[in-house]
Amino acid sequence: MDTPAIRVERMTASDWSEVRAIYLEGIATGNATFEAEAPTWEGWDASHLEACRLVARSGERIVGWAALSPVSRRAVYAGVAELSVYVAEAARGKGVGRLLLKALVHESERAGFWTLQAGVFPENTASVALCECCGFRQVGVRRRLGRMGDRWRDVVLLERRSDIVGGE
Repeated sequence: MDTPAIRVERMTASDWSEVRAIYLEGIATGNATFEAEAPTWEGWDASHLEACRLVARSGERIVGWAALSPVSRRAVYAGVAELSVYVAEAARGKGVGRLLLKALVHESERAGFWTLQAGVFPENTASVALCECCGFRQVGVRRRLGRMGDRWRDVVLLERRSDIVGGE
């Protein structure tokens, strides 16, 4: 049986139920986010930039998603965003994350972003490696940044500067 090719498309509101299900799978790992539950579409929509919302599809099924959030409302940071990339449990380790992140980088540059940043739990070695293979570099570790239950968590801060827009 052939597996359908993965294609990356713009995310729409009608994709939310599948996107949310993938987000919940990530939350369940305990190593993807500080969030304990997925928000409503309205909450998620309000906290993410309209530009650069992507889904990966295998046939008609969504197997991953990526989006950007603003790091600040100050005008000087208009070209800086934080990324989120989530892959369905059944599709992990098959290149979906890399495909999504490369597409997100491309779309972000087209939209005028010069810096993308990611905060990743150090235990999430696959996500750290994904960022690094797509041109991100580690800029530090934020020690004991937040608590999950009674456990303090560190966060690795990674960033990617665009070579096209305002890069070094």
